[in-house]
Amino acid sequence: MRSLTVTFLMLPIMAALFPYRFDNRVKDIVSDHHESNQTYVLDNSSILMGPFLEETTLDPRYFSLATSSPDSFISFKEALAFKESQGKYWRVNSLGYLGKYQFGASTLDLLGVRDTSRFLQSPRLQERVFVKNVQYNYEVLESYIEKYEGEVIAGVPITASGVIAAAHLSGPGGVKRFFKTNGRKASRDAYGSSIRTYMKRFAGYDITEVIAD
Repeated sequence: MRSLTVTFLMLPIMAALFPYRFDNRVKDIVSDHHESNQTYVLDNSSILMGPFLEETTLDPRYFSLATSSPDSFISFKEALAFKESQGKYWRVNSLGYLGKYQFGASTLDLLGVRDTSRFLQSPRLQERVFVKNVQYNYEVLESYIEKYEGEVIAGVPITASGVIAAAHLSGPGGVKRFFKTNGRKASRDAYGSSIRTYMKRFAGYDITEVIAD
């Protein structure tokens, strides 16, 4: 009976101490997390990321939309990547298109990539090549974008990001054909995705940060 009385009397004291101990444990965990993150960001040693080896760590912003506005270039490229490959750097589809953005070998060759195996193993290279392709397609299609942006053709609102996304799907030639035929000829890829769909789905993003002179 005496031991039960002592235990009963101790309960309020234990209850008061527990939140203190819990709060301090949470602080320790958060501190450890920040320290590990800082080490990760600053560490330039080789790390294994999924099935590929990357020479250096990527800026965490490549993987997070938390700090990006919904219409930013990062949001644009991640939305396009999810449509193409669900954002998987190592994805190779049934037609041989490669990586996070599903590039064909001929496009990679045009952009200076000869080693497709190395391309698949390097997220950093894939991100650089995507930006380079956006810039290339914009340069080829700039006059069309300036002429038609803001108009609606065949029910499709024309925006710079939509045009660039369509060019990613069909190449700039397919986009030119769309404009020259007033939207009557809109090519599709082997899986049925069309220029019209891409122009609508990826309209209205701000891509000026990569196409500005």
